[in-house]
Amino acid sequence: MSYQANTAFVQQYKNTVELLLQHNGSKLRSAVTNGNYTGKAAKAIEQVGVVTPVKNMARHADTPLISTPQDARWVFPNDYDWSDLIDDQDKLRMIIDPQSSYAQAAMMSMGRAMDEEILAAAVGASRTGENGTTTTAFDTNMAVGVNVGGTNSGLNVTKLRNAKRLLMARGVDIDNDPLYVVITAADHDALLNEIQVVSSDYNTTPVMVNGKVQSFLGFNFIHVEYTLSSNYPQAAANTALVNGSTRTLPYFARSGLHLAMWNDLSVSIDRRADKRNSTQIYVTGTFGATRTQEGKVGTIAAI
Repeated sequence: MSYQANTAFVQQYKNTVELLLQHNGSKLRSAVTNGNYTGKAAKAIEQVGVVTPVKNMARHADTPLISTPQDARWVFPNDYDWSDLIDDQDKLRMIIDPQSSYAQAAMMSMGRAMDEEILAAAVGASRTGENGTTTTAFDTNMAVGVNVGGTNSGLNVTKLRNAKRLLMARGVDIDNDPLYVVITAADHDALLNEIQVVSSDYNTTPVMVNGKVQSFLGFNFIHVEYTLSSNYPQAAANTALVNGSTRTLPYFARSGLHLAMWNDLSVSIDRRADKRNSTQIYVTGTFGATRTQEGKVGTIAAI
């Protein structure tokens, strides 16, 4: 039997990992906008500011010229790698199984990387300007404090109401732009103590499925337990996004965060002569994320 891995195995593994990434990998990818790009940087969105018309007060008056504010939001790619060595040829065949531990490990690692890029973009400095050389900081006016709804309190209805009020005050189209909050297990447990959340007397439609709070006040809840690592200095002030004594929980409209893909997924299976001819599975991806508008992203502090 030839040692060289069959091409069909490689393709099947690639398809398997892509399927897992799409359905079970990143928890946040489907909650933000997505785009595909090439090059060393990408202009994710052109921003056109608010203008005010001039009332015509006289016949044959001069045509007014109104300067329209314009800016751009940039995103830069980051490369991610995952690999493992397989000693037994039989294990190579096993990885075509969608339940394979190898496919699961690759999917989970790449999915976490995408989520961490999105979380970092939510609270970090965004790149703006003509060439992406200007930085725009997170708007602290969109932060809901830890004492809202009670001194040093956990996630509660009052904090969610404040978050929604801030989004609406900034002009977010909450009827057509889905809203999300990233929560931990501790925050989910805190919501179970809120009578307005769990009681059917306050909700015309069910907010819980099998004991899990899915949504409330128009917010969809996404359960994440990761913390940002030192790889994300742009979010250094909020590295404990979803962990620690005080948790900083991002809330956002879907259009407020953008995931940019340069290389969605690339898989190779090769023999490593330097590793006693073990088979190496190598997965790589290139992507980045940005906040598109400050008024569409905020944070909730919880104990």
